[in-house]
Amino acid sequence: MSTQVCEAEFLVACLCAAWCGTCREYRDGFDALQIRFPEVGFAWIDVEEQAEVADELDVENFPTLVIQRGKRVLFCGPMLPQHFLLERLIETFLAQSEETSAAYAVGTAERRSWQDVADIRSRLPQ
Repeated sequence: MSTQVCEAEFLVACLCAAWCGTCREYRDGFDALQIRFPEVGFAWIDVEEQAEVADELDVENFPTLVIQRGKRVLFCGPMLPQHFLLERLIETFLAQSEETSAAYAVGTAERRSWQDVADIRSRLPQ
């Protein structure tokens, strides 16, 4: 795991599996978004090879994405494998103030439930 991923304010983690054809097809576009947003940390997590990182999440569909600002989980769930959707979501979160992100992270019962179970950043190797 790169230092940039661990130290970046924003983290985008893609939870996938090596055997998944959709994941393999999604990878190049995910890597391209990493180039497009150098200020964001990106992590590709194989749910089988890195089970300790993803175990608490019940990943049923691929790709499943987690987006965090610091320790706050802003998004957790499957996303259609269309890169423009992730790009737009990243742009939206980057445009938020820290206060707006903090309020958003706890704005619904679902998002409040993500805060412990989907905190990928705390489980990444440093």
